[in-house]
This record gives sequence, C-alpha cells and structure tokens, in this order.
Amino acid sequence: MIDKFLTEEQDPKAVEKVYSRLNDLLTTGEEIIYIAVQKKPIVNLFPDCVALTNKRILIFTPGNLGLTLKFVDFVWKDIIDVFTKEEIIGAIFSVRTTNGAEMGVDYLPKVQARKLYQYAQERKEAEREARRLRDLEEKRAESGSVQFDNAARAITQQPIAPVVPAPEPVPVHIPAPVVQEAPKPDELTEKLKKLKMLFDNGLISQEEYNHKKLDLLSDL
Repeated sequence: MIDKFLTEEQDPKAVEKVYSRLNDLLTTGEEIIYIAVQKKPIVNLFPDCVALTNKRILIFTPGNLGLTLKFVDFVWKDIIDVFTKEEIIGAIFSVRTTNGAEMGVDYLPKVQARKLYQYAQERKEAEREARRLRDLEEKRAESGSVQFDNAARAITQQPIAPVVPAPEPVPVHIPAPVVQEAPKPDELTEKLKKLKMLFDNGLISQEEYNHKKLDLLSDL
C-alpha cells in the first residue's frame, strides 16, 4: 500500500512509520494524498515528514531517537497559503494559517516539495470552491428565512378590516349636450315630451334618452 508514496525516492522506513501512524489518525472519508520525507545532507537518521490528506496537512517530527513520532496538523479551511522555496540543497515547504501560525520543513528533495505544493494548491482551490458554495447556501437560507419571517409578521400584524357592505351604485347624471334648437314644430315638441316622460318614469336610461333626443333634434 505504501509503494505509491515512494515514487519520488522517499525514505521507505520513514514513510512506513508515517503511514502506520496516519492510519490511526484518519477520520471518516479522509484519504492520504502524498507523503514527503526530509533528506538532510549529512545525517538523516530521523527525518521530518509532511503528509497531505484530502482534509488536512500533517507535519511529523520524530522524537526520543526515533521511538516516538510527534505531529501537528492544519485543516484546509484554516490554511491561508502554502509556500515552497528551493535552495542549493533541497527546498523548504511552509504552511501559513488564519491565526498567523506558520510552520515548515526544510531539506525536502525539490521534486517532493514541488509535488507538495502542487497537491496543496489543488486542495486549497477545492476548499475555496466548497467555501463559496457554503456561503451561497447560507445566504440563500438567510434570505428565505428573512422573507418568510417578514411575511409572517406582516400577516400577523395586519388588522382585520370589518366587512362593509358595498354601497349601492349611484346613477351618474350625464348632462345632455346643449343644442341650439330652432323653433320646433308641434309634432317634435310632443315627441320630446313623450321622451322626457319615459325617462322620468324610469322606462329608459339616461343614455337612451340623450341618444333619442339627439336623433329627434337632428331631423330639424
């Protein structure tokens, strides 16, 4: 199982110790992505190691002459940035967190430091996108909650208006247009009187009365 973490000439013994310890530390759904091993130029008996998982970065430091293995870890959401600096001998890989903490490992083989940086950047991008989606969902949920609360408050606070019967429609009196009437023959006068009587008795509407009156006057 550890063979896939030895592709950049990592120290097999160091990887085996870290891998064994990691298996006890992994949470549900957590997977190991990469393991880099320090390679000091003179004595490299107890090298430091850096491990990347899909949830965090872990830095391991041997203690008590290699009998113990201490570690610190940083979850991706708390990591602001990662850095790699190549020097004459090896490279330095560093992590900086949101609370200002910074920690790194030196004398890493350059190819391993580059792989660490590459994988770390990919995980940071994935975490950034996941954070963006979480923020969107939270904003949508807050917006929906506010709108619902406001609507419920408006419904609760709105007084119930008493039921008032609709008023009876009032007939609108439309004045008849003023028409310059010439002296009318008796027949026309009689027709106008009959028309007025029909209107006064409610047998025809105001509109019908006006229309018929204009018809009679237009015959002059």
